Amino acid sequence: MTTVRISAAPMSVDDLLAVIDGARVELDGSARDCIAAARAVVDEALAAGSAVYGLTTQVGHLRNTRLTAEEVHREQEFLVLSHAGGIGPPLPVPVVRAALAVRLAGIARGGSGASPAVADTLAAMLNAGVHPLVPGTGSVGAADIGQMAGMAQVAIGLGRAEYRGQVLAGGEALRRAGIAPLVLAGKDGLALISANGVSVGQAALVVARAARAAEAADVAAAVSMEATRANPSVLHPAVGRAKGVPGQVAAAGHLRELLAGSALLTRGGAVSVQDALSFRVVPQVHGALREYVAAARAAVETELAAAADNPLVSVEDRTLVSNGNFHPMVLAIAADALRIALAQVGQLSERRMAHLWEAFFRQLAGPPPAAAYGLALRYPAAAVVAELEQLAAPATLDVPPLDLGVEDHSTGAPLSVRKADASVGLLEDLLAVELVLASDVLATAPEPAALGTGTAAALDLVHEAVAAAEPYPDAVHRALRARFPRPPLPGDAHPTGWDDAPSP
Repeated sequence: MTTVRISAAPMSVDDLLAVIDGARVELDGSARDCIAAARAVVDEALAAGSAVYGLTTQVGHLRNTRLTAEEVHREQEFLVLSHAGGIGPPLPVPVVRAALAVRLAGIARGGSGASPAVADTLAAMLNAGVHPLVPGTGSVGAADIGQMAGMAQVAIGLGRAEYRGQVLAGGEALRRAGIAPLVLAGKDGLALISANGVSVGQAALVVARAARAAEAADVAAAVSMEATRANPSVLHPAVGRAKGVPGQVAAAGHLRELLAGSALLTRGGAVSVQDALSFRVVPQVHGALREYVAAARAAVETELAAAADNPLVSVEDRTLVSNGNFHPMVLAIAADALRIALAQVGQLSERRMAHLWEAFFRQLAGPPPAAAYGLALRYPAAAVVAELEQLAAPATLDVPPLDLGVEDHSTGAPLSVRKADASVGLLEDLLAVELVLASDVLATAPEPAALGTGTAAALDLVHEAVAAAEPYPDAVHRALRARFPRPPLPGDAHPTGWDDAPSP
């Protein structure tokens, strides 16, 4: 099994994704040194009896209420018990693992001042697969306090957790995993809950998924270009050089790769000197999505490199500083912007479907074939794009003041990220419909199409998926074989790249 070593250096997005996928974690010596150095500053503050938010005082609107030495430790457990509120279905296990890993990486940076036992317990929970069960809605984006408190409850032997497929009491899950419940010292409870583990962790998952969707969007557009015999001039490298947007250059380059070998690239391959904008601006719009995926990834990387605790332990200054680093504003706005870019790509896909629909009926010589699955999905696709456009509205401007006006601004980060995840799912649905509809157009074309290597391979996947869901009639299977010649690919059993066995 892969092991991710967590050090005092920032955790990478790729390492975080590996932990989410089940990799083990291991704290190295530099992380342990950082944790110990920060903890020493906390212990000094406790010994001095200084007024420190959440350590020797209460929190929120009671921030100026001092605690006695006897109350300090009870207050940490009280914070964990009193803040674990939430509603709705539980967070998915990947998001829970992401949140635990983000918090562990943050503690390893030293700014939290948490005890070494806190880091060891979080690492043990990740490695054993003890996954706290916490509601999906519980944070306004000024630290994901409610959900992080729910996870902290399991660490101290309370709450509920999923372990090896069973939902158990938190203490029982720890017992079966051989993990001793954590005993909280001063600052430990606050360090566990005052963090953006859910927002940052889920954003990493969304960024990875959105990057794959950007690639898939190019595939769908390329197949639609084949089906409508669109003009590939928009993909000429000179266009990208003239604009200078890296994402646009990357999108155009990918589309050229997909269309390599296509009849579109030969003289007379396109039917028009210029197409509708939903084809003509594909590199620009798909490039914009790439740009905002990159911006969202950079925001995640920034959070993973940050010390975002309040109060922040400054080892250099030997002090704890009240601050607002728990506010992931850049991340929240990046997720808002990402949803707009996703909606733009979805809008373009839906507009191309209108041209595919027209092409299908324009070239149809008889009654529609029984296997025109894309036609049946055209109207659902229109409903999906409407929902995708609604999700593009900002999520970062609508949180009301809380806690007697003390907490009078929030980022909305978890909602913004959650909406981005939903948006990627809707875009994936739209692109799938576009691919199937383009396949219908190509299947009914009067002349067989010489396709690009990449677009032909994509159509192979479409046909396999449709056949698995509802097998093609043999007549349609034979028609598809005839109409989709492509260069043979490595590993093909037949020169055409098609399996000549009858369809199921």
